[in-house]
Amino acid sequence: MTIVEGIVLKERPVGEQDKFIDVLTREKGIIELSVRGARKINGKSGSSTQLFAYSRFCYDKRGERLCLNSAEPLHIFYGLRNSLTALTLAGYFAEVLRFCVSERVDSGNVLRLLLNTLHFLENGKRSEQLLKSIFELRLMSDIGFMPDVLACRECGVFEPEKLHFSVREGYFLCDDCFDSAGGEGFITMELPVLSAVRHIVLADFERIFNFRLSEKSGDELAFFSELYLTTHLERNFKTLDFYHSLLSGQI
Repeated sequence: MTIVEGIVLKERPVGEQDKFIDVLTREKGIIELSVRGARKINGKSGSSTQLFAYSRFCYDKRGERLCLNSAEPLHIFYGLRNSLTALTLAGYFAEVLRFCVSERVDSGNVLRLLLNTLHFLENGKRSEQLLKSIFELRLMSDIGFMPDVLACRECGVFEPEKLHFSVREGYFLCDDCFDSAGGEGFITMELPVLSAVRHIVLADFERIFNFRLSEKSGDELAFFSELYLTTHLERNFKTLDFYHSLLSGQI
């Protein structure tokens, strides 16, 4: 018998009453649990096994499957359902995590990041755009893709007013060094955006949500963080495409 705490990232129905759920846990990465009778109206698992439920799960192994015995809800994140864009953004986070987090790995930092991001997303105390950028850049840092944001790769200047960031290589050049060296695949960035990226990837976790940006800088940060994630994971995400369609009013 094993007991873990985790959050449901995906549900898949099986037959008329059962389902599988993918759960992000602190100790074991993402695990797949078989839930018997989950689709009954009075199913014992109830809300504990629905999408974005953070619960305590008790399970055991039967053959090749992990089978749920009981579950106790800790937080359900009901508030996400009050906004289609917030719910879709949470779905994007879940899709990204299901792609890049493996089984049997310590995922404590990633779980903490998701829970805190969903907390702010649910209560509306941070903009969706800012939360998306924080999640993307901190996640990439936590799984081994931290960008080099300390100083210009060539001259070591710390606070250039204007700089050029290589998304693929994960470093930046100040404007002077870029003019002399040149190169392809760079995007132009202003110092406030670089400072925000530094804060997200380097600050203690307790502080990463505690900053503000102008609307212009926020837009530039959002463009960079999304491009950085999709470039390094080498993949596009359907939930991300749907989220952008909602923002553009196409749906």
